Amino acid sequence: MNGFLRVGALALIGIAAVVFYVATFVVQQTQSAIVLRFGAVRSVVTAPGLYFKLPAPFEQVVYLDNRILDLDLPAQEIIAADQKRLVVDAFTRYRISDPLRFYQAVNNIPRANSQLASIVNGNVRSVLAEATFTSMVRNDRSRLMNRIRDDVNREAARFGMTVVDVRLRRVDLPQANSQAVFQRMQTERQREAAEARALGAQQAQEIRARAEREATIIVAEAQRKSDEIRGQGEGERNRIFAEGFGKDPEFFAFYRSMQAYEASLKAGDTRMLLSPDSPFFRFFNDPAGGKQGAAPAAAGAAPAAGAARP
Repeated sequence: MNGFLRVGALALIGIAAVVFYVATFVVQQTQSAIVLRFGAVRSVVTAPGLYFKLPAPFEQVVYLDNRILDLDLPAQEIIAADQKRLVVDAFTRYRISDPLRFYQAVNNIPRANSQLASIVNGNVRSVLAEATFTSMVRNDRSRLMNRIRDDVNREAARFGMTVVDVRLRRVDLPQANSQAVFQRMQTERQREAAEARALGAQQAQEIRARAEREATIIVAEAQRKSDEIRGQGEGERNRIFAEGFGKDPEFFAFYRSMQAYEASLKAGDTRMLLSPDSPFFRFFNDPAGGKQGAAPAAAGAAPAAGAARP
């Protein structure tokens, strides 16, 4: 009897546990829940916690995600206000703000993504069609994205969704147009480079010619100054020799004769045709050189040495 009671108690506990399990549901912090009774909405639960419901098939629970959801849109071609064909790649972030309206309008997230993609694509086309390519990529990109987001948000509100952000990931020319633009830019840069090189070569030639002209002027001026200095030196030398000759003519005659001997009597060919009594050899015959004819000897020593060679 006791065993039968124990088995019955365990069976009741098991049945109670199963009933408790099928009659309760848990809502997480990142979720909201819609309780359906025979397909009709009975209640909407947005706060996290443990809740009770009738077991299936009387009541069912549909969970919705409260977090921000991402929607990547396929790239599409549009025509801008300046008649340029552009490839636009956008993405959207949204969240479910009204679970009941969301469930009644689109029922689930895949259908919501489909509806939202149509809305975003339509607004992207209508807004960007009024803007130029330059304003999209440089000047008014932020303003255009904010305008698209606000327009999409107004339409998405009837589906129980709030659009957090709409961004243009890429705004570019089609591949064929991009290649043509690239080639045109490359040709333009090559032309500018050729002009820069030609201008540089011209300036280099002008600088080189100016430097050569200045170098020629400097060398000529230096040559003129050196000739002047050499002439002054020669004049000073002649003056010193003249003063020395005036002070001691005999020594000057001896000095000039020694120079003539040094220039004439060198190693090698020393043949000379002179008479024995030539004044050229007066210092060989007389160390004093002889007082008579000393001045003529000094004056004629150089011509005699030059005439001595055959």
